[in-house]
Order: sequence, then C-alpha cells, then structure tokens
Amino acid sequence: MEVIEDGSDRNKDEEQADVMWRETRIRIDKKKNKVMCLPVKKKLLCLLHHSQEELRQKQQRRLLETLCTGSYLDVEKTSRWFFQMVRCSWLHVPQSYSWHLVFQPCSRSCQFQLSRGKRTLSVEMLFGVRQGDSDIFVVNQPTEAQKGNSSNLVSSQPAKANILASTAWPETFAVAEAKFFQHIARQIPCKGLHLKYLQLFTCMLSGTGFSTSTWKTLVMHVLNIIPRVYWHRKEFPLRLWDIMAFPQFCLKWKRLDHFVLGNEKLPAEISVPPAMRKVEPLNLSEYLARDPDAHRKAMEAHDQLHFRLWMLLSNQH
Repeated sequence: MEVIEDGSDRNKDEEQADVMWRETRIRIDKKKNKVMCLPVKKKLLCLLHHSQEELRQKQQRRLLETLCTGSYLDVEKTSRWFFQMVRCSWLHVPQSYSWHLVFQPCSRSCQFQLSRGKRTLSVEMLFGVRQGDSDIFVVNQPTEAQKGNSSNLVSSQPAKANILASTAWPETFAVAEAKFFQHIARQIPCKGLHLKYLQLFTCMLSGTGFSTSTWKTLVMHVLNIIPRVYWHRKEFPLRLWDIMAFPQFCLKWKRLDHFVLGNEKLPAEISVPPAMRKVEPLNLSEYLARDPDAHRKAMEAHDQLHFRLWMLLSNQH
C-alpha cells in the first residue's frame, strides 16, 4: 500500500493557498499486497471474516476490487463495505437486544444512531491510513478546519466545502499537532496552562474573521519559540501579549509558516516523513501579498482582537 500525493490539475499558487487540502490517493499493488485479519478473542465477532471457512473462501482480489477503483483505495466504496459489515454483524452483538440501530446516509463515512428508551447516541466511524511510520495520516473526509479553508489567515467569506473525488484522501496533521501539545504539557511548569491560552483566544475570535485553526497554528509557533521556563502562571498576561504580537509580525511580513511542513524545529518525538522536514517552509499567508483588500481586513481584525484583549486584561485589575 502506497500513499501518493495527487498533484493533477493544480498549479503552484493553488498548492500554496490550499495546503490544508493536500489531496492524496492510496495506491494498492494487488499482486503484492495481502489482506490480513488480525486475531481476535473467540467471543468477539470479526467484521471481515465470519468464520474460518469463509476466511479460506474469500479471495484477496475480490476484496480489493470491492474497496478500490482501479489501483486506488476508494473512500465511498470503503464506507459502503464497512456499512454492510456493521449491518450484517449487528444482530450477533449482545447489545442489539437492548439498543436500536439506525444508519444515517453518508457517502464518505459510516454514521449511525443508537437509541435505548430516551437515550440516544450518534456515532460516526472515520477511516484513516497512516503514512509509513509517521504521525501524518490521510483520512476519509476533511476536518471542519479544512472545510473552512483555514489556510487563510482571515476570511470574511462563508465556509465552502471542496468536492472530493472518491479516491481522494485529505491529508491531516492532527496527530502530529496533538503530540506537540503533549510534548509541551510535559515541559512547562504549570499543567494545562498552554491550553488556557487557546481557550481564551478562541472565545475572543467571534466576529473577527480569524479561524480557530489559524490561531492554533499561531499559538503552536509561539510555544515553540519562547523557552518553556517562561510559561508560568504569574506571567500569563505577558505570554498573552506575546501571542498577540506574533500575528502582527505575520501580517507585517505577510507570512505565516505551516507548523509541520518545513518546520525543522519540530520535537524529535514527532515523526514526519523526512521530506516534510526538509521542504521549504510553506507560507499560509502568501495570498495576502496578492490581495491588498484581504490584507487590510486582516489588519483590522487584528486590531479588533488586540482591543478585546486589552479590555479583558484591564477588567482583571
């Protein structure tokens, strides 16, 4: 199985402005790749094989043809296949006697609702493929941040979802980012303090045009720049102003680097493909140099956020 980037019909500017929408396809060598079923406890039902006899009867090629379009893993076919497996297996699960299962239509994932009396539980199964041994994955559908075109520092336009081909798997850096926050949590003196900065700014972003994903990128950069020893609770206001100053610097130079791609200062424990560390840092704000109106709106949004922070801290005294 090989994960490859789909660069067809995309020019350089589109790739720069749309980095969070890096589409990949998963190519499968049907001659070499083997479909294996992991051993499970005897009392648990395997969704892929109902019995040892069926395991022997099912052919590898038939399953791959069920899941693939040509040589590429198909999201919609995978979703339908998993949907059928869950539906066929549900009656064999003890919980089926007390819970009612209703499937929700969705082409790129498996969604269903479980209910028992007044209790209702909504479940969505997402599919992902890890790129080698790294912390970078491709997933069956874009995140909310990707749907909102989060590569833009500030956007006044409503979120508009891209239409993905059934063999396109959007790339996600969520696991790498989560490991970075875990790395920070082990090093700063005050437990969970770094998350309070994110929470506070997220509450202040409403109406400014800044996306939470963009602000997360800004905060991660500041956490990676300022030495850990300075992240004390007593210096909380100072660090807030440090974070506030960073987007001002980015807007001045019209540059905000992607936190993972091209970042050679990532902690060593975060595993990314070597090419991602060595690639030239990707500027998420490159579009501001081409669009003076967007740059003006971004500056106004920053001033608005700056005033909100000043008011918040002033009321604390």
